[in-house]
Amino acid sequence: QVQLVESGGGLVQPGGSLRLSCAASGRIYGINVMGWYRQAPGKERELVAHITSGGATNIADSVKGRFTISRDNAKNTVYLQMNSLKPEDTAVYYCNADIRTGWTFNGYWGQGTQVTVSS
Repeated sequence: QVQLVESGGGLVQPGGSLRLSCAASGRIYGINVMGWYRQAPGKERELVAHITSGGATNIADSVKGRFTISRDNAKNTVYLQMNSLKPEDTAVYYCNADIRTGWTFNGYWGQGTQVTVSS
């Protein structure tokens, strides 16, 4: 059984920073893309950023220049460094990963971590 466990969310003032972490554990033979999504109240879940096993990244325009995604393949962990946070970044942030546990890759989600940007 595969688990994605997120950490690092919380309450921060506008202009502040947070770093989210997501660690995958279980019977893992390989991980392809890892990423972060977010969902604000009343809105659909949206992609924030993702990163391939080779380090290629895709960052949403709304956070480009403020958020950075990285990963440690040896630790099966992906990070999201969030700087210059704005109230509109408030959402539940979910980790997602394409993980091979057998012959194929399947998508897995973390439980979500709340990020609140408010003064």
